[in-house]
Amino acid sequence: MTTLRIGELASKGKVNLETIRYYEREGLMRPPQRTSSGHRAYTPGDVLQLHFIKHSKTLGFTLTVVHQLEAKALEVRAKIAHLQAIERTLVNMKGSCEGQCSMSECPILKSLGTRTPSTGPRLRKFRCGD
Repeated sequence: MTTLRIGELASKGKVNLETIRYYEREGLMRPPQRTSSGHRAYTPGDVLQLHFIKHSKTLGFTLTVVHQLEAKALEVRAKIAHLQAIERTLVNMKGSCEGQCSMSECPILKSLGTRTPSTGPRLRKFRCGD
Protein backbone atom coordinates (compact mmCIF):
# COMPACT_ATOMS: atom_id res chain seq x y z
CA MET A 1 0.00 0.00 0.00
CA THR A 2 1.23 3.46 -0.88
CA THR A 3 1.67 5.74 2.10
CA LEU A 4 2.02 9.49 2.31
CA ARG A 5 4.08 11.64 4.61
CA ILE A 6 2.38 14.48 6.45
CA GLY A 7 3.59 17.07 3.94
CA GLU A 8 2.13 15.08 1.05
CA LEU A 9 -1.17 14.69 2.88
CA ALA A 10 -1.24 18.42 3.66
CA SER A 11 -0.59 19.21 0.01
CA LYS A 12 -3.34 16.86 -1.23
CA GLY A 13 -5.76 18.23 1.36
CA LYS A 14 -4.70 21.84 0.83
CA VAL A 15 -4.19 22.37 4.55
CA ASN A 16 -1.29 23.22 6.84
CA LEU A 17 0.70 20.46 8.55
CA GLU A 18 -0.41 21.77 11.92
CA THR A 19 -4.05 21.42 10.87
CA ILE A 20 -3.52 17.69 10.37
CA ARG A 21 -1.80 17.36 13.73
CA TYR A 22 -4.66 19.31 15.36
CA TYR A 23 -7.27 17.03 13.75
CA GLU A 24 -5.36 14.04 15.09
CA ARG A 25 -5.24 15.47 18.63
CA GLU A 26 -8.97 16.24 18.48
CA GLY A 27 -9.82 12.72 17.30
CA LEU A 28 -11.07 13.82 13.89
CA MET A 29 -8.36 11.78 12.20
CA ARG A 30 -6.93 8.50 13.42
CA PRO A 31 -3.33 8.50 14.60
CA PRO A 32 -1.24 7.36 11.61
CA GLN A 33 1.08 4.41 11.47
CA ARG A 34 4.75 5.28 11.84
CA THR A 35 7.63 4.27 9.61
CA SER A 36 10.69 2.61 11.12
CA SER A 37 12.30 6.06 11.21
CA GLY A 38 9.30 7.52 13.08
CA HIS A 39 7.67 9.46 10.24
CA ARG A 40 3.90 9.51 10.01
CA ALA A 41 2.63 7.22 7.24
CA TYR A 42 -0.82 8.19 5.95
CA THR A 43 -3.07 6.16 3.65
CA PRO A 44 -5.36 7.21 0.79
CA GLY A 45 -8.21 6.82 3.29
CA ASP A 46 -6.68 9.64 5.32
CA VAL A 47 -6.88 11.90 2.27
CA LEU A 48 -10.59 11.09 2.01
CA GLN A 49 -11.06 11.76 5.74
CA LEU A 50 -9.34 15.11 5.40
CA HIS A 51 -11.58 15.99 2.43
CA PHE A 52 -14.64 14.97 4.47
CA ILE A 53 -13.63 17.27 7.34
CA LYS A 54 -12.93 20.17 5.01
CA HIS A 55 -16.17 19.67 3.08
CA SER A 56 -18.16 19.49 6.31
CA LYS A 57 -16.60 22.76 7.45
CA THR A 58 -17.53 24.46 4.15
CA LEU A 59 -21.11 23.33 4.75
CA GLY A 60 -21.01 25.22 8.05
CA PHE A 61 -20.48 22.34 10.48
CA THR A 62 -18.22 22.96 13.44
CA LEU A 63 -15.43 20.51 14.23
CA THR A 64 -17.48 19.34 17.22
CA VAL A 65 -20.39 18.50 14.93
CA VAL A 66 -18.03 16.80 12.46
CA HIS A 67 -16.78 14.62 15.30
CA GLN A 68 -20.39 13.82 16.27
CA LEU A 69 -21.19 12.93 12.64
CA GLU A 70 -18.25 10.53 12.64
CA ALA A 71 -19.49 8.92 15.86
CA LYS A 72 -23.01 8.64 14.45
CA ALA A 73 -21.63 7.04 11.28
CA LEU A 74 -19.91 4.39 13.43
CA GLU A 75 -23.21 3.72 15.23
CA VAL A 76 -25.01 3.33 11.92
CA ARG A 77 -22.33 0.91 10.65
CA ALA A 78 -22.72 -1.17 13.82
CA LYS A 79 -26.50 -1.27 13.39
CA ILE A 80 -26.11 -2.30 9.76
CA ALA A 81 -23.76 -5.12 10.79
CA HIS A 82 -26.28 -6.26 13.40
CA LEU A 83 -29.12 -6.20 10.87
CA GLN A 84 -27.00 -8.17 8.40
CA ALA A 85 -26.41 -10.78 11.10
CA ILE A 86 -30.16 -10.99 11.68
CA GLU A 87 -30.70 -11.37 7.94
CA ARG A 88 -28.16 -14.23 7.76
CA THR A 89 -29.87 -15.93 10.69
CA LEU A 90 -33.30 -15.62 9.09
CA VAL A 91 -32.05 -16.92 5.74
CA ASN A 92 -30.45 -19.93 7.46
CA MET A 93 -33.57 -20.58 9.49
CA LYS A 94 -35.81 -20.30 6.43
CA GLY A 95 -33.56 -22.78 4.62
CA SER A 96 -34.14 -25.30 7.38
CA CYS A 97 -37.94 -24.93 7.34
CA GLU A 98 -40.12 -27.73 5.99
CA GLY A 99 -42.97 -25.27 5.37
CA GLN A 100 -45.73 -27.43 6.87
CA CYS A 101 -46.79 -25.14 9.75
CA SER A 102 -49.27 -22.37 10.16
CA MET A 103 -47.69 -19.12 11.29
CA SER A 104 -49.09 -19.54 14.80
CA GLU A 105 -47.26 -22.91 15.13
CA CYS A 106 -44.02 -21.90 13.42
CA PRO A 107 -41.01 -22.92 15.55
CA ILE A 108 -38.80 -20.47 13.68
CA LEU A 109 -40.97 -17.51 14.67
CA LYS A 110 -41.12 -18.82 18.23
CA SER A 111 -37.34 -19.18 18.39
CA LEU A 112 -36.76 -15.61 17.24
CA GLY A 113 -37.86 -14.41 20.64
CA THR A 114 -35.15 -16.44 22.35
CA ARG A 115 -32.18 -16.12 19.96
CA THR A 116 -29.75 -13.40 19.14
CA PRO A 117 -28.15 -13.18 15.71
CA SER A 118 -24.73 -13.89 17.18
CA THR A 119 -25.83 -17.30 18.49
CA GLY A 120 -27.32 -18.24 15.14
CA PRO A 121 -29.99 -20.79 14.36
CA ARG A 122 -30.04 -24.39 15.43
CA LEU A 123 -28.74 -26.40 12.49
CA ARG A 124 -31.66 -28.80 12.09
CA LYS A 125 -34.94 -29.04 10.25
CA PHE A 126 -37.78 -27.21 11.97
CA ARG A 127 -41.03 -29.13 12.31
CA CYS A 128 -44.42 -28.04 13.52
CA GLY A 129 -44.79 -28.43 17.26
CA ASP A 130 -41.02 -28.02 17.94
